Amino acid sequence: MWTVVRCSSLRKTESVVTAVVNRQRRPGALGARVVAFVVLLCAGLLAGCGPDEPDGVTHVSVGVGGSIFDTPMRMAEEKGFFRAAGLDVEFVNLTASLYAAALQSDSVQFINDSPTDFLTAVSRKIPEIAVGMDGAGSPLGLIVSTRFAQEHGLTAQSPPEVVAKALIGSTGGASSNTTKGQAGIFLREYGVDPAAVHYVMLPSPAADKASLHNNQIDWFVTSEPTPLAVQDAGDGIVVASPGSVPAWSTARSGYGQLVVVRQSYADENSDLVRRFIKAVQDGSAYTRAHESEAVEVMSKTLTSVAKPTLLASLRLVDFPETGAMDEQGWTTSMSFISQEGAFPKGTKLTQENWTNEYLP
Repeated sequence: MWTVVRCSSLRKTESVVTAVVNRQRRPGALGARVVAFVVLLCAGLLAGCGPDEPDGVTHVSVGVGGSIFDTPMRMAEEKGFFRAAGLDVEFVNLTASLYAAALQSDSVQFINDSPTDFLTAVSRKIPEIAVGMDGAGSPLGLIVSTRFAQEHGLTAQSPPEVVAKALIGSTGGASSNTTKGQAGIFLREYGVDPAAVHYVMLPSPAADKASLHNNQIDWFVTSEPTPLAVQDAGDGIVVASPGSVPAWSTARSGYGQLVVVRQSYADENSDLVRRFIKAVQDGSAYTRAHESEAVEVMSKTLTSVAKPTLLASLRLVDFPETGAMDEQGWTTSMSFISQEGAFPKGTKLTQENWTNEYLP
């Protein structure tokens, strides 16, 4: 019986075997012949590997951050929309700092990127292009520790202006300058100078969570589902969200997530990019119409998050009917990013940096 092996797996096998050969200073005669045979076999098989898999579909890798914004792509994979488009998609979890390098090295062909990270790449003259928008809004949550809530009489129903004034003199956690900026937007909205609070810079939302649990900080802001998950664990109370804070709403925050590719890749694979975008758009439509299924799909990725929390997080994101972008949307997005203090100085966005050309 023959087994079909993916070309990507063969390439990894060839790399591993080659590394083994390089480490063998004096292999035995038989061992050397076997290793040499395996290398030649891999090389021969790879010679027949183009971009297409044996069953006629094209393999592509997609960089994702493991957030609620990945839902349309995950749904497109789950419901077979990518496969119907002739695509075999492999998801690669990456930190945002690696997005541009992974894209330019062709380690991944697509990135589910944030506007902030994309604009940072644009400011550095990295040849990327946004080919679609697959999520709008900023699904943020401000969570205070249980102790802090009790001391200041805060609940999930407390008016945001009351919450903002309670934070004066407190210690907040910030896992990035962006989340610190998002907290500043909230404070300024209700007349509190961001300088009136103290910040502890932490390496990740997970570190925010641990510090809140240990009462080393009083509160933090980050994207859902982390704040709601902390609340579920009994370590805090979410006292501000886009539903209660107009400054965090979709209307004022703009685009939340973008499909980004290398410019040369889009030029050379225009039909493939169109098929990819169409599948993502179908995934977005299915997500809007089938919330419960979307929760089930995302629970396979965000395994530590309770399903009710996933549902609440999904409802904070606007999954668009179309991935079309426009100048007004970009103006809104860049204004929000500027208020966060995360807008790269001197960045100029032109229509060479984004396009609706590949939309179905």
